[in-house]
Amino acid sequence: MAGPTETLEFQAETRQLLQLVIHSIYSNKDIFLRELISNASDALDKLRLESLTDPGLAVDSSELQITLETDSEARTLTVRDNGIGMTREEVVDLIGTIAKSGTASLLAKIKEAKDAEAAQSLIGQFGVGFYSAFMVADKVTLRTRRAGTEEGTAWESDGEGSYTVAQADGLPVGTSVTLHLKPADGEDGLGDYLAGWKIRQIVKQYSDFIRWPIRMAAEAATEDGAAPEPETLNSMKALWARPRSEVTEAEYHEFYQQISHDWQAPAQTIHMRAEGTFEYEALLFLPAHAPFDLFSRDTKRGVQLYVKRVFIMDDCEALMPNYLRFVKGVVDAHDLSLNVSREILQHDRQITAVRRRLVKKVLAALKSMRATDADGYAKLWEQFGRVIKEGLLEDRDNTDALLELVSADSTHDPEKTTTLREYVERMKDGQDTVYYLTGENRQTVENSPHMEAVTAKGYEVLILTDPVDEVWTDQIPAFDGHRFQSIAKGQVDLEGEADGSEEAKAEKAQREQDFAGLLGWLGTTLAEQVKEVRLSTRLTTSAACLVGDANDLTPTLEKMYRAMGQELPPVKRILELNPTHPLVVALHQAHRAEPEAPALGDIAELVHGSALLAEGGDLADPARFTRLLTDRLARTL
Repeated sequence: MAGPTETLEFQAETRQLLQLVIHSIYSNKDIFLRELISNASDALDKLRLESLTDPGLAVDSSELQITLETDSEARTLTVRDNGIGMTREEVVDLIGTIAKSGTASLLAKIKEAKDAEAAQSLIGQFGVGFYSAFMVADKVTLRTRRAGTEEGTAWESDGEGSYTVAQADGLPVGTSVTLHLKPADGEDGLGDYLAGWKIRQIVKQYSDFIRWPIRMAAEAATEDGAAPEPETLNSMKALWARPRSEVTEAEYHEFYQQISHDWQAPAQTIHMRAEGTFEYEALLFLPAHAPFDLFSRDTKRGVQLYVKRVFIMDDCEALMPNYLRFVKGVVDAHDLSLNVSREILQHDRQITAVRRRLVKKVLAALKSMRATDADGYAKLWEQFGRVIKEGLLEDRDNTDALLELVSADSTHDPEKTTTLREYVERMKDGQDTVYYLTGENRQTVENSPHMEAVTAKGYEVLILTDPVDEVWTDQIPAFDGHRFQSIAKGQVDLEGEADGSEEAKAEKAQREQDFAGLLGWLGTTLAEQVKEVRLSTRLTTSAACLVGDANDLTPTLEKMYRAMGQELPPVKRILELNPTHPLVVALHQAHRAEPEAPALGDIAELVHGSALLAEGGDLADPARFTRLLTDRLARTL
């Protein structure tokens, strides 16, 4: 060093802030190296830019790099760059003084922060990530010389109450930060930051895609005793920062495997860049198959977030909605703080805008895949369709786009699924309703009595078997102007739709008058099980079926709510009878002949129970139903 050494005291508020940085803010001490490497990368960026804009700046920018040096005997770790460097004034302004103003207000905000992440975000906005070095070091020495000057500066502090600044001659252009490391302490989260494996691990996790090479001296000499070439620790392969035309499919697949640990090729790759007030790049992947924990409550979701190629967090939920939790990838934002917290991200308007654009891009990619690769889309929908349909409940801004993606089984084709758009295109003349039926599986739905008249009259029915179908069909009223109608709920007047003649209406009215006595008696007899008994227009071969009112919960949805611990009042349903079925005709005649006959009550229970079983329901008292059934069978033999 040359020239006098000046010792300066930290202001009282600044000392408090520094202690918070060192002891309270960062839960993971390894990120000190991320902060120092990020600062070094910024210095290299600034030198490259200044060398292009200032022809008089005599610097060599051809070998810009970041070097990590360890000294086991002295227990030091040095992070060195040959970037822009700093003058003495910049050192005092940027390093020696944490802030020119606002320290008190910042300190108050940190103390009011609800958690460490929120406090860490405030620290990041304040620009003192450099001070995280004191988490792992007893003393930090910084030496720097700015490009275009001859005089260097040395700064040193133990992070307690003061720091020293002195002139240092003979320094190269750039900055070196030397950490005099504390002893490793696993209980306190202090790693062995002199160990090559530990340094490689941290660089790989946080700084692998920094555009400048991060080099470290090799740990062993060559066979002839010569000094080995330094080892480059980072890949520098930030594929998202390169034009798509310059990236091969093999590179995309390799990167996908690296971030997802999935050894199959992705089904779709989305590479995008946004410029303007908020710049970012994104590289997203749609997997070919679902992970085992897709529906686990504890599953991690969200894409990786980088800021200028520096890794920030692994599962950034703010960038991807829950129903797209299977999407893997990277978003690299240019204008965020390195220490931005999850809480801040949730309320950041720019991040919200990025999320909206990412979602639209993913949905557009799915739509394009459906149009150009039907087989591939069918396989992807089989894996993730149940999750994507959750978006119909969560994302009302994209309801129309999501409905266009819905693919479902239908009575049109026993092998292939159909989209809603294809269903509408095949509608019969005069049909304005999309018919559907929910159930546990295709076989149960196809064999349901509710299907009989609908399919007999040539109407196509969507077969919906995912639990989420019970919910979204209740909340989404229509598709492209065509309302959704469950054939197991409300009145399905197929006769009116097919034949609205006066003769048909008169015939229906006469039939209802004839059966009024039986319907009233059944309604009273089964009052604890059903709320109404009426004649059906949806049955052709079955004697009876159970339906719900238009706004009632379905039995499956009722079970789901009860399984989640929600107490619900019992939902009574409507018993519909087929007036042409031999059993109903015989019951009608028997009731008219002897309304008080004791056996009629047993038959009423059997009719209701058989209707419940036909749709896959559960009997309230299976033993009683079995006894009634065997007794009636015995009497017929």
